Amino acid sequence: MRPHYDSLEIRSADERAADLARKLPAQIARARAHAPGIAARLDGVDAAAVTDRAALARLPVLRKADLAAAQAAHPPLGGLAARPVSGFAQVFMSPGPIFEPGGGAHDWWRVGRFVHALGIGPDDLVQNCFSYHLTPAGAMFENACAAVGATVLPAGTGQTEQQVQAAAHLRCTAYAGTPDFLKLILEKADEMGQELAFTSAAVSGGALFPSLRAYYAGRGITCRQCYATADLGLIAYETGAPEGMVVDDGVIVEIVRPGTGDPLPDGEVGEVLVTSLNPDYPLIRFATGDLSAVLPGTSPCGRTNMCIRGWMGRADQTTKIKGMFVRPEQVAELAARHPEAARIRVVAGRADERDSLTVRVESDRDIAAAVAASLPEVLKLSGTVEVVAPGTLPNDGLVIEDTRRYDQPPRA
Repeated sequence: MRPHYDSLEIRSADERAADLARKLPAQIARARAHAPGIAARLDGVDAAAVTDRAALARLPVLRKADLAAAQAAHPPLGGLAARPVSGFAQVFMSPGPIFEPGGGAHDWWRVGRFVHALGIGPDDLVQNCFSYHLTPAGAMFENACAAVGATVLPAGTGQTEQQVQAAAHLRCTAYAGTPDFLKLILEKADEMGQELAFTSAAVSGGALFPSLRAYYAGRGITCRQCYATADLGLIAYETGAPEGMVVDDGVIVEIVRPGTGDPLPDGEVGEVLVTSLNPDYPLIRFATGDLSAVLPGTSPCGRTNMCIRGWMGRADQTTKIKGMFVRPEQVAELAARHPEAARIRVVAGRADERDSLTVRVESDRDIAAAVAASLPEVLKLSGTVEVVAPGTLPNDGLVIEDTRRYDQPPRA
């Protein structure tokens, strides 16, 4: 098998910048011409001027709620796709509901890049245990397997005894599905006295805990995960490098401060924004709601694209305090009012059986009184302000922290 999926994976920094300067304006121009829902958001934007990440960062953020609202107002796809729904191979439904198009073209979701990195190819028979019902995961991985020439058993979810029977009879060599379902299949196989032939596992849709990865390794199975969504397809994937995920070459990933569209320095934890270069579904600066961080340098696997740390939690930290919702966008507004603050974190707690609100501010100036005066207007709440030294707050992407404990019985 060739070491890389294609030449895109090993481009130089200059080649990447040149490709971005060519592809990004073309994608924005296509969205403005063929996707009215996107065009309305980019009114007045000169597509030809959006040639780098700095220009991209000035465009508005598109959120899940925006998708749902656009599709409700302009069904079926909200004017966000660059072709009519009849021009796609499939259409799917995710919770919300939000509807996503699917394509049958070669590696339309780009997940083939991930399964290739795992070593899956023409000699493999892949037991695809992702769902084929309404949601796109099953189709995404079937499309990926076709891209690398692998054969697929469309197994879907559940029915572990039948899964074992099929895997044993066909001698399936690879598994695709959620991280924990393979363990159920292996345990059922042990119970049935069946020996399975899995040597690799492509997983997504849940956390791959180190203990589970080690369990699979102990059974001779190389298990790697990818980060993908129904809206965007592949975002990033493991390659066998000791840390992190390589960003897919068909998307542009930004890490921004939660509640804003402001890019963060490499290494800081923030929300993942993705711009898709898929011409059929040109989502621009789409907020995934997930947290991650950029890793320094490039992967030792030889791929040269940006690396991220993988999934690190959810960016939607909306929390109810004293009966009022506090949202990341409000914390961002508070920070904008006080630029002398390096970082701000709202902390929800309990004191005397009542909710408490503490705002921790990183600054080298005494701005506690000024910040406290802004709280009623911005957060609609009052609270205590603590000024701490720059670098004090943890680098975990949180702008709202809930320290209240809900698993303790009330005191008598």
